[in-house]
Amino acid sequence: MTEALTRRFGTVHATALNMINMMGIGPFITIPLLMSALGGPQAMLGWVVALVLVVADGMIWSELGAALPGSGGSFRYLVEAYGPATWGRLVGFLFIWQFILSGPLEIASGYIGFAQYAGYIWPKLTAHGALAIAAVVGILNVVLLYRRIDSIATITLSLWVGTLVTVAAVMATGALHFDARRAFDFPPGAFGFSLGFLFGLGAASRIGVYDYLGYYNVCNIGDEVRDPGRVIPRSILISTIAVAAIYLAVNLSVIGVVPWREFVPAQEKPSATRASRTPRRGRDISSSRSPDSTPRDSSPTSRCWCWA
Repeated sequence: MTEALTRRFGTVHATALNMINMMGIGPFITIPLLMSALGGPQAMLGWVVALVLVVADGMIWSELGAALPGSGGSFRYLVEAYGPATWGRLVGFLFIWQFILSGPLEIASGYIGFAQYAGYIWPKLTAHGALAIAAVVGILNVVLLYRRIDSIATITLSLWVGTLVTVAAVMATGALHFDARRAFDFPPGAFGFSLGFLFGLGAASRIGVYDYLGYYNVCNIGDEVRDPGRVIPRSILISTIAVAAIYLAVNLSVIGVVPWREFVPAQEKPSATRASRTPRRGRDISSSRSPDSTPRDSSPTSRCWCWA
């Protein structure tokens, strides 16, 4: 007799899983790009527009996850939608095939960002050293994931708590040195309705959507979720709204300490989000930068604000 599958992921575990996949170095790298999209604090509207988009998409994921609570995520949904005995097999194969290519690239971008940030702890870090760090982090992730699901749930919660503590520290440090005049230093005509404003808002929203990605992660392990009809929709909605609030707070903390004109346009001034700078003394307690690997073909998003 086959032992029944024990579902160990509740609402807290599922929300944590989504949030740690959404949150990372992404916003700290992309805040200069997002601010450049509209050339001022008004670019934070991109976070709000992106939230509306991902909540709508999240409701679709919630419906699918509740109706088909199995593991596989998009693969399972495509197979069922096109028919497991007909075109679904082909579509599912194509999805897995492209994911074998895109998945490692997506993960590798996080490893590269981690290695570049390590340069602040180890200033003499060489390019080969950065590659070695990225490889070690990748191996460590495989080791952590190669274990039973109950251990994964514990690790997920631990990483989630660590992420929240780190982000809270950034926001608290920014709040201690927050200057409202600096944060809300809007340029002339900041909210002037024009084609340039719409293009810039679209560019900022696109960056926001990129930073929100991961809210559907729980759908990939539906077989491990308790009461998926309730847990999956709740975890997706909670994680998207919570992460949006965190990103807005972090962005506001940054521009409340560091004048946004110091890193806008992003491609010309790659100095980045220094949310913990002590004003007047000009001393940086902690800093982060937009990595050198940020593609320069993102310049159209950084120039949209100039068209208005």
